[in-house]
Amino acid sequence: MDFESLSRQHKDAVYRQMLRACGNREDAEDVLIESLLKAYRSLGDLRAPEAFRTWLGQIASRVCWQLKQRESLLPLLQLSEIEEDGIQFAAAGPSAEEQVSAAQMRRIFDSAMQALPEDARAVYRLRALEELSGAQTAQRLGISLAAMKSRWHRARTLLRERLDRELTGNMPSGQLVEKRRRTPWKSM
Repeated sequence: MDFESLSRQHKDAVYRQMLRACGNREDAEDVLIESLLKAYRSLGDLRAPEAFRTWLGQIASRVCWQLKQRESLLPLLQLSEIEEDGIQFAAAGPSAEEQVSAAQMRRIFDSAMQALPEDARAVYRLRALEELSGAQTAQRLGISLAAMKSRWHRARTLLRERLDRELTGNMPSGQLVEKRRRTPWKSM
């Protein structure tokens, strides 16, 4: 497999995906670079060149998630370093507005997850939250890989529609689905 041509062909689509996931250009660029490096190191694990975009996208999603985890832990690490130096100061956490907003987003996500059918919710939890591979997820649920892929796609679609409705003012799901069908997405 020619890594250079595969990465040149698919990096823009994965970058756009990471822009949405990471929320800003700098993080998306960092994630893409780190993902390409990880993909290059693990190129032997890729069985089919036509799956490169999906494979790179999964690597990038994990890297983005890890980046967000590190960023969320950074204030705690800085605080522990300051406390080790003996410096005392008043705690400055997130503002009340940020706390309310984060709690509201958690409630919206939890509600959307609970609205998923049980089979789709189980697949989503294992694939997205526990970050298991497709084969591991299928094995844990005792289903075929094809069934897992179908449920994974359905879970993401239903969850996205539910979140869209909650965040954009209760637009009926039929309008969202119809809009997606007319939009030529190259990567999802």
